[in-house]
Amino acid sequence: MAGRQRPVCCRNTFRAPARSVRRNAPGVIGQTGGPVSTLQQRLGEALFLRVAGPSGPATRERFHGTPGPRWFAPDRPIRRVHGDAAMFVGGLRALLLQSLHPVAMTAIAHHSDYRDDPWGRLQRTSTFLAATTFGAEQDAQRAVDRVRAIHAQVTGTGPGGRPYRADDPHLLRWVHVTEADSFLRCHQRYGAHKLDDAGCDGYVSDIARVATALGVPDPPRTRAELDAALREYEPETRAIPEALEAARFLISDPPLPLAARGPYAALAAAAIAELPDWARRELRLPWLPLAGPVLAPAGGHAIVRTIRWAMRGRPQ
Repeated sequence: MAGRQRPVCCRNTFRAPARSVRRNAPGVIGQTGGPVSTLQQRLGEALFLRVAGPSGPATRERFHGTPGPRWFAPDRPIRRVHGDAAMFVGGLRALLLQSLHPVAMTAIAHHSDYRDDPWGRLQRTSTFLAATTFGAEQDAQRAVDRVRAIHAQVTGTGPGGRPYRADDPHLLRWVHVTEADSFLRCHQRYGAHKLDDAGCDGYVSDIARVATALGVPDPPRTRAELDAALREYEPETRAIPEALEAARFLISDPPLPLAARGPYAALAAAAIAELPDWARRELRLPWLPLAGPVLAPAGGHAIVRTIRWAMRGRPQ
């Protein structure tokens, strides 16, 4: 296998960055009540409800409005990363990378409803990220307890007859490091406000707190440790048929209307571009060695900026 890529450096599905609002003459971008503003609001609301679900507005209000201590202060790197539209790319990259562990993918194929209810799964994931990143301590702990209770019930037999449990610390750590690497890497590529080296280490340390609460033993706490952890898992990875099927579903057959397929294709290409070469080959993902590194990031920047613009226009 080829060597792993190193993160490129190295706001929330429930929270858009603050901005000042100017009232302009009719027809000017940024106006209140004009056609462009109306489109921005409608698109932002549709995106928010798709990601957060019908209870999203009430959940957002609870997470941000409940007084009390949080796991993370407002200035922590995890809040910057998880609150940025680049998470749309990072989340898809994480799913593709996670699928390459045969035991983890078997558990997902046997117990996840990602094909029958992909939007419900996305909404539950985004709610968990919002609760642990922005919610009060009791909301964060409640979200973790719910996930741990589900994991405790998931058992089965993987490739080669190997038994598995969803709360196996080794598998939990794999899921954690793929998510941390994907979220950070894609933020450094597409995020509005990049992190410096200390901020990258700070992000890995922040998200390690969530991992520890979920039962991950000794999660990486610096960017260098995160790189090393992923290299440790690389010999265990390969694309079993269920992984190839999941990749086809995520990349080629997403449950989207025709009008949304083009923007999603740009997002998917951006996620593929951030994968290591060995992961793209294992998953048999389309890639043009010369054009891909140029075209995919360009499309990724365009779609992430559009998502960010739309989410800023959503009524608060």
